[in-house]
Amino acid sequence: MLVLLPPSEGKAASGRGAPLKPEALSLPGLASAREAVLTELVELCAADEDKASEVLGLSEGLRGEIAKNTQLRTAGTRPAGEIYTGVLYDALDLASLETAAKRRAARSLLVFSGLWGAVRVTDRIPSYRCSMGVRLPGVGALAGHWRAPLAEALPEVAGDRLVLDLRSAAYAVAWKPTAGTAGRTATVRVLHAPTRKVVSHFNKATKGRIVRSLLASGSAPGKPAELVEALRDLGYEVEAQPPARAGQAWALDVLVTEVH
Repeated sequence: MLVLLPPSEGKAASGRGAPLKPEALSLPGLASAREAVLTELVELCAADEDKASEVLGLSEGLRGEIAKNTQLRTAGTRPAGEIYTGVLYDALDLASLETAAKRRAARSLLVFSGLWGAVRVTDRIPSYRCSMGVRLPGVGALAGHWRAPLAEALPEVAGDRLVLDLRSAAYAVAWKPTAGTAGRTATVRVLHAPTRKVVSHFNKATKGRIVRSLLASGSAPGKPAELVEALRDLGYEVEAQPPARAGQAWALDVLVTEVH
C-alpha cells in the first residue's frame, strides 16, 4: 500500500543533523525539479524580504519564515516525519509506533510538498515554508512545475500497490493517478454521521488515525475493496463508492459521530 499525504503548514524546527543532501532524497527522478525550486526559493528570500513575503503569502507574523528559507542548504535536517507537525501528524504520531509499524511507514508513506515534490517520512530535510499554491517568479506555479516530474516518478513508486490518497486539494492537482493506477486508488472523505457534512479540522485528525491504525495493525490491503474491509475490521464506519467508469478512483466516506 502507498499512502499519499499532504504536508503541514506548521513545521518543527530544523534539526542538528547534517545539512541537506539533495542527492540522498527518495525519488531521484525529481532531483532537477527540486533543485530549480530550492535555488529560486533561497535566492528570493535572501534578496527581497518584502517580495518573498508576498510570493509566499505570509502574514506579518510569519515573516520569520523567510529567514528560515535562506538557510535551506546549510540548516540541520531531521526526518520528514518529524518535520511535519499539525493535526494529521499529531494523530498519526509516528514516533510512538512500534518498530515494525515504523518500517511499514517508511515503505508506504509519501508526503507531497511544494518544495520537494514528494518525500518519504525517512528523508532528512530542513524546516521550510513553501506551499504547493505558491507561484515563484521564475519557476511559475508549483503545482504545474511538479506535474510532469511526478507523472513520471509516481507510477514506478506505486507499482501495483493500492494507493490511499489522503492529500488535500492543493496537493492533489500536482499528480493525478493514471488510468492504470486509478482503479487501485481510494480517496477518503470524513463525514459527521448525523448530518453527512464534511468535517474540516477533524478530517485531518481522522485521516491521521486511519493511517496509524493501518500501520499498527499490519494490514496490507491490495485493492480498494480490501481496504474497505480492513477499515471496517479496525472499527471505522465506511461507505464505499466504486468508480462509475474506468480511470476513476474509489471514493470512501468515513463516518464519525464525534468530531474530536
